[in-house]
This record gives sequence, structure tokens and C-alpha cells, in this order.
Amino acid sequence: MTSINKTGSSTAYQLLKYSVYLALLVNVFLFLVEEIDSAGALNTSVTGFASFFQIFSTTIDTAAWLALLIFFELETFVLSDSTLRGSTGRLIHLVRLLCLATISVACWGYFAEFAGLLTTSAVTPTNCASIDSSWSVLVNLDRFEPLATNPCEGGQWLALSDYERVIATPESYQRAVLLAAVDFINAAAWILVVIVLEIEVRAVLSSSRKQLIGSAVINPTKGLLYFILFAAAVYWGFEDDFLDFWDAVLWLFAFFVIERNVVSWRQEAEVDQALHDKAL
Repeated sequence: MTSINKTGSSTAYQLLKYSVYLALLVNVFLFLVEEIDSAGALNTSVTGFASFFQIFSTTIDTAAWLALLIFFELETFVLSDSTLRGSTGRLIHLVRLLCLATISVACWGYFAEFAGLLTTSAVTPTNCASIDSSWSVLVNLDRFEPLATNPCEGGQWLALSDYERVIATPESYQRAVLLAAVDFINAAAWILVVIVLEIEVRAVLSSSRKQLIGSAVINPTKGLLYFILFAAAVYWGFEDDFLDFWDAVLWLFAFFVIERNVVSWRQEAEVDQALHDKAL
């Protein structure tokens, strides 16, 4: 089989694509700043491997995804098939596997954050006297403010059992739980998207006549997963969580690019295989 070089697109499209990739890199630093601020408000610090992933789950997740995206771009657009069938291709698969493992751990961090919100206790006149200015108020998921109101003066308050000195109103608490649940579902859906893409990429490289078998299952599965991801982005938009909304939109566009690369690459592989069969 001859070497297949992926076809290019217009210059404007390429500039747009790499501008999106650059914007995703900027988001890594924005999430890092957000999580550092959140950890400072909670007076928490890294005490081990598990706490590191829980505190910085979004930053780690986004950085690993960016690395994964770059390697998908290399494999589906930049490098030739002959190169990918050698040691370079094996190295790309190894690094991508490591990225997927990191993303899976970060997904656990999202779940741990969600689970950590589920245990609360009511602030009552009996225990509110122990709450002082060292406590923080949960405003939204990963957003905390210094306590400026005396909970003993009235109103409903909840103390978060798995957080150190944090209280919240029932409304803010419910909003944070929903956002945490969406974060976890979104992360899990993206992992499944990568697994499906990995299957498709390996099918193209295998040059097998059976590479389209299973598309009747794969395509609807991807459609459902992308719908979930789009719904998560819309939810963040309505929740005024601009950074998560903006990040989700960028990632959807980035993987639209990868999907387009895979479709074009598969079509070229089929043409190449047909020419090869004709020459025999």
C-alpha cells in the first residue's frame, strides 16, 4: 500500500483551527488560576497524589486533553500513513494511552468533587456559635467567598461535611451539586468519545476491508455522546459559567476538526485500497 498523505484545507480554515488550539492552551492557565484561588479560599493544600488530582482536576484534565488533541491532529492530518505504521505511530499511541489514563484519573477527581458535596449538616442555633470569620461561603462550584454574614442571625445554612469550614445556602448548594454532576458526566462522555475515535483511527491504519463494520453502532454512539457534550455546554451557558461554556465550545469545535480529519483520511484510505486492488 502506498503512503497516504492527508489532504489540506484552506489557509483560513487552518488559521482558525490552530487559533482554537491556542485558545485551549490559554484555558489551561485560566483553569489553573481559578483552582489556585479556590484552594486558597478553602485553606487547602496538596497533601498527596489524590488531593493533588482533586484540587487541580480541571487543570490536569484540560492539559491532558490538549496533549491528546495534538497527537490526534498529528495522526489524522499531519503525518503520513507510512510514518504512523513505524515507531512514530507506536510512540503516539503510547503517549495517547498515558494521556487517557491521566484523563481517567481527572474524571475520578470530578466524581470525588461531586461525592464530596453530597454530605451536609444543617447549621442550627446550637452549632452556629462555632462558625466565625475563618469560614468560607460556597457561592458556586469552585467559587468561595469569605464569610460576611453571621449564620446565627437567621436564614437557612448548610455546613459541607467534607470541606473544611465551608457553609452554603440551600440554593447555592443545589446549584453546585448539579454543576459537579454535569462536570463528571461531561468528562466521562469525552473519554468515551476518545475510545471510539481510537477504534476508528486504528481501523483506518489497519487498511482492512472490514474497517466500516460497526459504523452502524459507532456513528449513533458518537451522535449521542456529542449531544450530551453539547447539552453540558448549553447548561453551563445558562448557569453563567462562562469559562466552562467557552471551553466546551472550543473543545466541540476541536473534535469536529478531528472528526473531519478522520472522515477525509478514511476516504483516502478506501481510494488507495481500491487502486491497490485494481493494480493486482
